Amino acid sequence: MATLSHGERRHIPDRRNGAAHVQGAKRMKALEWIPMLLLIIGGINWGLVGLFDINLVAMIFGEGSGISRIVYALVGLSALYSLYLSTRMSSSHV
Repeated sequence: MATLSHGERRHIPDRRNGAAHVQGAKRMKALEWIPMLLLIIGGINWGLVGLFDINLVAMIFGEGSGISRIVYALVGLSALYSLYLSTRMSSSHV
């Protein structure tokens, strides 16, 4: 087993600040958090529809109501925006 001399230190990444020290990692902006939150809501709703035939958005806001349609539209737009972000991120790392 190798020992380190006085003053010599192995490089161990500082993990106190999480991903902030990972090279190339960035914090998400609010404009990126909102679509992610909406995608999570949409994913949970579709999971409930598939598993239990429960449409939570329709239960909360009413079947076919204007607010339900807005929620569905925002989830769809969030998916398109996330697709755009993922293609932009993948092309920047090449």
